[in-house]
Order: sequence, then structure tokens, then C-alpha cells
Amino acid sequence: MRTRRMRWGYLFGIGFIILILIVLISAAILIRRPFPETNGTIKLTGLDAPVEVYRDEHGIPHIYASTTHDLFMAQGFVHAQDRFWQMEFSRRIGNGTLSEIMGPATLDSDRFIRTLGWHRTAQMEIEQLGPEVLAALEAYAQGVNAYLASEGPAYGLEFEILGLTGVDFEPEPWTPLNTLTWGKVMAWDLGGNRSVELAYAHLIARLGMQAYEELVVPYGEDKPVIVTELPSEISMAAIPEVATHQFLFGEGDDLGSNNWVLSGSRTESGFPILANDTHLGIQLPSIWYENGIHCTPVGPECPYNVVGFTFPSVPGVIIGHNDRIAWGVTNVGPDVQDLFIERTNPQNPDQYEVNGRWEDMQIIEEQIFIAGEEEPEIVRVRVTRHGPIINDIAGGTNEEWSFGWQPLALSWTALEPGTIWESVLMINRAQDWDSFREALSFWDVPSQNFVYADVEGNIGYQTPGRIPIRASGDGSLPVPGWTGAYDWVDFIPFEELPRSFNPEKGYLVTANNAVVDGSYRYFISKDWAPGYRAKRISELIEAQEILSVADIQRIHADSMPLYAQEVLPALLALEPESAEAARALDLLRAWDGVADRDSSAAAIFEALRVHMVDRIFADELGEDLLDRMRGKVMDAIPTILQDENSHWFDDIYTEQVEGQETMLLLALEDALADLEDRLGDSMEEWRWGDLHTATFKDLGLGQSGIVPIEWLFNRGPVEADGTGGAPNATGYSLADPYEVTSLPSQRMIVDLQYFENSLTMHTTGQSGHTFHKHYADFIDPWRNIEYHPMLWTRGQVEAAAADHMTLIP
Repeated sequence: MRTRRMRWGYLFGIGFIILILIVLISAAILIRRPFPETNGTIKLTGLDAPVEVYRDEHGIPHIYASTTHDLFMAQGFVHAQDRFWQMEFSRRIGNGTLSEIMGPATLDSDRFIRTLGWHRTAQMEIEQLGPEVLAALEAYAQGVNAYLASEGPAYGLEFEILGLTGVDFEPEPWTPLNTLTWGKVMAWDLGGNRSVELAYAHLIARLGMQAYEELVVPYGEDKPVIVTELPSEISMAAIPEVATHQFLFGEGDDLGSNNWVLSGSRTESGFPILANDTHLGIQLPSIWYENGIHCTPVGPECPYNVVGFTFPSVPGVIIGHNDRIAWGVTNVGPDVQDLFIERTNPQNPDQYEVNGRWEDMQIIEEQIFIAGEEEPEIVRVRVTRHGPIINDIAGGTNEEWSFGWQPLALSWTALEPGTIWESVLMINRAQDWDSFREALSFWDVPSQNFVYADVEGNIGYQTPGRIPIRASGDGSLPVPGWTGAYDWVDFIPFEELPRSFNPEKGYLVTANNAVVDGSYRYFISKDWAPGYRAKRISELIEAQEILSVADIQRIHADSMPLYAQEVLPALLALEPESAEAARALDLLRAWDGVADRDSSAAAIFEALRVHMVDRIFADELGEDLLDRMRGKVMDAIPTILQDENSHWFDDIYTEQVEGQETMLLLALEDALADLEDRLGDSMEEWRWGDLHTATFKDLGLGQSGIVPIEWLFNRGPVEADGTGGAPNATGYSLADPYEVTSLPSQRMIVDLQYFENSLTMHTTGQSGHTFHKHYADFIDPWRNIEYHPMLWTRGQVEAAAADHMTLIP
């Protein structure tokens, strides 16, 4: 009996091991099945001639084609090979169709996006595209569809996981419309001030104009410039929360970027050096995809020879260099979104007043299909001359509480057909400053700070964009729409937008700071970044007469927030009673001001930053409004600290008047209690890196709340240096600290003497396929401010090739 039991036990053990092996092998096959073929020969029907694709050890492809059609077709194919889930997810955001695969969880965003009508505007754009741009978009779509035809069901593990949940769908063919709606997502995330405008309206409704004037601090005179009737509260409450959200490029007060360019008079080589790092939301895969596209030969029929950072979903290169020029971008942040209060006809809510007359609104019905539900939801959209009514979808006139409700129409430059993709292709072909500026004259939205350098030694700066001129007002608050008094009457002419060429000081810096001062004749914005990053970068440049590429790397890595220098004097003057608080202040006195991951003082200061905001402003503003304005009121603290008797230092819920010292001591106590709870009792062992970590989360499924699925797709946490306001701007939410929410999503240094010496890096890796060797191989180099070569010449590319793929007709 015992022998039989042992035999059965033995057989059961063997069977269990075999079962485990089968499961593991099946999982490995399932995970690896979407990995693209990057070596050998692949047939792509529709090509004019063979195309060569070389990938280096990091998976960065360089494409060599003899026709423009083949170049962009191959780029679409390569993008889809590595990033099709990202492309599918982002096009569904742009079309407002996420709920078809994600279910009710994404219904709010679909309702809002369909109300705005990005797909409707994109369709108008297609009808106005020039033949050259349309041909590029169609060739790109042809390449994506060639990938879909060749891969069958193995598009990515995300598709397999969705299939297991009952959401089984076949991706539709890619079309130029999908690229154009992607552009609307980019413009929404980077090109508007609606969340600030809404917060200002809430602030004034709650506390009045004095609070607005005290908390919305004017741009500081010591910070550099780049070139020398309110709606009812019930109307505001009806605006959907999703109206303040970004969809692809991330959330937070620290979204922005740095770029700068040095003339040869400031560099070791005597040639310009151009640097860029764009600060976007943390995500996986990276928003960026490095790529080289090369015509062989380069000529009038095939004029492209360019490398740099691309967006999967879009042909061409967004940031990079060709054989003559280099360019980089940061966000200008102009006010290109206004909210208009419309007055409706009491007898007919589909009519609104225009200069004393009732006009009919345009009525559009949008169908939203939802995974797991048989019937679509119908969204009824009302559109006025100013734009769509954005608070209808949260109730509007059909709600019982609608007394006092007013419809708010959104005017936004991107809701008119644009020409940004024509601009991208023209930039890629530009050969000098004049052709570069001609290309930028087509760049409409989102407006960007472009820095420029060329091989002749020139450097320059240009603001492009469609920036409105108003009949009156500055667009910072919702305004009456029925009189025309605040309407847009024109746009700033391109020739009058700010620019600079070969400035005498030998460099240009932009970091979302003020483009112009008050002497500029047009209004661009009042919501500039406070200027700390621009000032710090300028200081580091001015500290050396001559700089090298290595010096530029050190500027990228700089983690000093100058904000600390403005608030530390008041903090260090405190006289706390507790020994613990005194010890914390001693650490701050000895601090070098750098937010590196090993610093205990940085952890204390950042915790103080968070808790000062709560102690000083939470009582007056309330939780909801404070969460909308944490970044703005934090910027106001240095100004408020100058007045020890400011009313902001009084807690309105207590009988006594606390004063500045009491409120700062309370904030210090709060900060230390927070850190003890998170990091333990030993202050000297606290480390900023233990708090400030980066977790890269997959679009969609990486935030599902299902631990095994999140384990499959997410990577991290990893410790990170930096903080908001430092050049190395790894920002976090002041409402939910201290995990990284925004970061330098890429870094680039272009050497105009020898392009071969240029350097780049982005956050995660080239591949969007989980467990692929290039899925997360950039994370450690990125956080340690390391780079890889930005390959340029064909000889350099072929010598570094790890994979070689030939695409044939």
C-alpha cells in the first residue's frame, strides 16, 4: 500500500510539474507572440521599392527608402510593430470610443470628447489638407494597415487580456483621421488654460476679487523673459470633472519643458549646441519613439533626412535634426481657450441670444457604444457660435436643480481646422532660418517655444501658434457671450509673434516662463510658469564662459529648486519648542538646496512645501478649490511670506489669530509627522528617494486595479532625483504626494559641429510589448541622467545595427 501511495504521489508530483511547465510555456508563447520580426525580409504590398530598416542595440530604427511614399509607409509599419496598443488606445481617446473596449469606466471621457467633437474637426481638416500632407498621412496609414494584415490576432498582450474579459474586437484599419484626432489630444493636453480659468472663477465666486488678486501672483521681475460678469456657482458645478483632465500627456502643475541653445561663442567647439527635455506625464510606454527617416538619395522627390523623437500615430519627426538644422520645443501656454456664458431662450433652450436676437444652436447627436451593453448611449450636443456647450453633459436644463444654471460654451483654437502636420513635414525639410520660420507659420496649436540652431552657426527662437485677439478682456475668466463684447476678432499675425535671432548674449533659454514682458502689444497669457527653471538654467550657463556637451548634461541633471531659496529664510527664522523640529531646521540650514534621492533635508523641505499649502490656504479655499489651485497658491507663498500680518496666516475656524510664525510651525509639525509615518522615527535616515519614486504605468490596463494585470504591464517603483521647479523636473501631486507624476520624458543634446556626437534618452524603452527587452531598458539610464548616441550617418547606423530588416513590395 505504502509503495502504491508513493507511486501515486510521485506520479502526481510529476504531473503537477508538467502542468506548471505547460502553463509557463503557454504564458511565454502568449507574451512573446506579439514581438515583431526585426530581421530578415518582409513583404509589404504597396511599396514602390525595397526599404532597409536598421535597429541598434536599443531598438531604435533608421529607415532608408527611395521614395517619400515608402519612407512614411515604412514608418507607419515600424511604429505599429512596436507600439500598436498605444496607437489603438490613443486613437480611441481622440475619437471618443474608449468605452467600446473599456466599458463604463471611460464613459465620462468619451461623452466629453464627443461633445467637443475632435473627430468632427479632424474630418474638416482632412477635406482641407494639401495633396503632399494627405499623401504622407495615407502612406503612413498604409504602413500601419500592412502591419495589421501581417500580424493577425497577435497585436499585443493587452488585446489578449481584453479578449479574456469578453471584449473581443478586431482593430479597424488606420486612417488619416486617426492621426488628426491624435493631434487634437495633443493640443488639448498642451494647449489650454480651461482648468485655470475654471479655478479662478471658483475662487472669485467663493472669496471675491481680492483673493484672486492676492493669489494669482504676477510674473516676477527677477525672472527671465524669453524675448526681451461671472457664471453662477451652479453653472460651474455642472462642468464635468473630466473637463480639467489631460488624456495622454499627463496631469499636474509641473507639466512643461526646458530647452536652450548656445551659439558657438559659448561652446568649446565654436559651433552651436541645442538641448531639450520635455516634461510630460509619467506613462508606459513612453510617449516618445526615437526614429531616423532617410531618403536614398535625398532630392526634390524625396527630401527627408532627419532623426529624433516621433509620436507613434504620426508621420515625421517632432523634435530632432536634419542635415542642416536642429530644433527643440517647450510649451508656450497661451490663452487659447475661453468660456462664454450663453443666454438661452426661456421658451426654447436650443436658442441663444446674439446681440438681442435669438439664434438656433446646432444640434448634434453622438452615439457611444459601451462594452457589455447592448444599446448605445446618445449624447445630445448643442453648439453655439462660440463652440460646444460643455456643461450639458453633467445635467444642464434637464436636471431638477437647474435653477440658476447657465450654459457655458468653449471656444478653442483647435476646434477649427488646422495645419500642424503640414508644419511638421516642412520643419523636417527646412534648411535654414527662413524656411524654418516659414514652416512654423503653419504651426497653429498647441503653441510651442521653438529653439533653433544650424550648421552655419546661427541660433534662434520663435513663438508660433494661432493666438486670439479679443474685443476686450484677456480670457482669464468666463465672460458673457450674448453681446459680442468679449469675442475673438482676429489672431496675432505670425510676423508679430515673438522671435529672436543670434542674440548678443549668445544663448536662448525657454522653460515655460514668460515669453515677453508687459511692453508687448498683444496679450498671450498671464499664467506663465513662475520662472524658476529658466532662471536656474540661465545661472548655470552664465557661470561658465565656455560650455561643452558634458556641461549640458550637468544642466539636465540639475535638481536645485530655486523656490526653496525664497521660502527658507522665513522657515529658518522659526524658533520651535520641540527638539525634533529644531533638528529638522538644522538639517535645512546645512542643506545644499539639491533635491537628490539621498538627501534627508530635501525630504523635509518637500514635505514642508506640501503642508504649508494646507495650513495657509485650506480653511479659506476649502478642499475642492484648494485641490484645483495647489500649484498656484504654492507659487503665491513667497509673496505672502513678505507680509507677516497677512490674513492668510489666520485660521478662520479658530478664535485666535495665529500669525505667520504659528502657521509655519504647525506646517513643520505636520510635515515631520507625515515623514515619521512614511519613513520612521530616525530623521537622519530619511531619504528623498524613499518618498519620491517613479512607477511607469501602462495606458489603460496598467491602472486597472487588478494586481496581477498591473504586475504584467507596469514597471517600478524606482527612486528619482529632482522635484517640481528644478531643471530636473520630476514633479508630483501636491494633493497626493510624493510619487512622480510628471518628468523629463526625453532628453536631447545636439552638437552642430558633428551630429554624430549628439545624445538622447527617453523614459522607458522603444517597445510597447511587455517583457520585450526594449520595454523598460531605458528606465535606469533615464533616471541616472545617462544617454545613448543619436546615430546619424549611414555608416554609423550600419556599424551599430543589431537588427536589419528589408521590406519588399
